[in-house]
Parts: sequence; C-alpha cells; structure tokens
Amino acid sequence: MHQEEIKFYICKVLNPMETQVILNSRHFDLTLKRLCHQLIENHGDFSGTVLIGLQPRGVNVVTRLKLLLEEILDKPVQCGSLDITFYRDDFRRRERPLIPSATNIDFVIEKKKVVLVDDVLFTGRTIRAGLDAMLAFGRPSGVELLAFIDRRFKRELPIQADYVGKAVDTLSEERVSVEWQEIEGEDKVVLFTPNKLNG
Repeated sequence: MHQEEIKFYICKVLNPMETQVILNSRHFDLTLKRLCHQLIENHGDFSGTVLIGLQPRGVNVVTRLKLLLEEILDKPVQCGSLDITFYRDDFRRRERPLIPSATNIDFVIEKKKVVLVDDVLFTGRTIRAGLDAMLAFGRPSGVELLAFIDRRFKRELPIQADYVGKAVDTLSEERVSVEWQEIEGEDKVVLFTPNKLNG
C-alpha cells in the first residue's frame, strides 16, 4: 500500500466520511465487460496491442480485463505492470521517500499499440508520469488511455481517457475508491465525502 493510501485510510478512521456507492458489484462487472468489448472493437484480437496497468491500482483493472478478454477472444492477451514512482513530478518534494512497486513488462512494446490503464483519472499527473516511464521500454506505434473512473473537472494536464468505465463529478476534497473482491472483499466504487461538506 502506498503512503497516499495509508494516509487516506487513517483519515477515514480519524475523520469519518459520508460514503456513497457509485458502482455496485453488478454494475462494476457490466462496466468491465463493456470496456472489454470497446477494446475489442478497436483492437481486434489484440495481436498488435498490449495492456499496461499503472501501479499500484491500475494493475487490478488490467488483471480483471485480461481474464475477461481472454475468455471472449479465447487466446492470451499480453499485459504488464508499470511503476511510475521515480517519474512523478512530486517525487523530490515529499518529506518521506516513496516506496516503488514492481514493474513487469516482459515483452517488446516497440511499434505496438499500448493501452495504459489506471483505476482513477483525476489530475492527469499519474498518466503523464506513466507515459514517461513507458518510453524507457521502447516507442509504441500508438498509446491509448483507459480509466475505470474519470473524475472530471479537476484536470491539471491536458489528458483525456479514450475508454472510460464511469465519469463522475467530484469536489477536490472528496475521494473515489475502486474496491476489489480480491482485496477489499467486494467489487464496488465508493465516493467518500468529508462530513464538513455535508453540513
């Protein structure tokens, strides 16, 4: 778990938040399946396309997409994970050092189409770091972005997703959490709002 996530969960305990389920388990599954069919529509059998999940939480999206895509296509789909820790623009500004995650790209991305995947698109800075980190592995023929949740209206960089599971309008003080059966015990997307904003 990264330091940002640790701070968030400590904040939830010390300062309880109002919660609202944005996607329940049924809609969560339907959203993943829709994204798979959109990807297949544009990339066919994925013979020239790879999926790369951004650590830490984008990898969860890729893992689930891979299972669904391979079930539909009846063939393997190349997927990898990419750590962006040392490419973040705030890497040297933090009081405590960030702990990197694993990068696992055991295939060539040169001249292939790459779909970068993250769970939540917010300011766009994580994606920018991901693009920089990815180029260390070669020059793809094209790059697309898939965001399971797109938090609109707070973009700090001109970055937009090509595939969006669900777009939500949120305030800066709010938090969106994509939760997984394998980790949190249930597939769902939750919006956390500080109590001070509710009264």
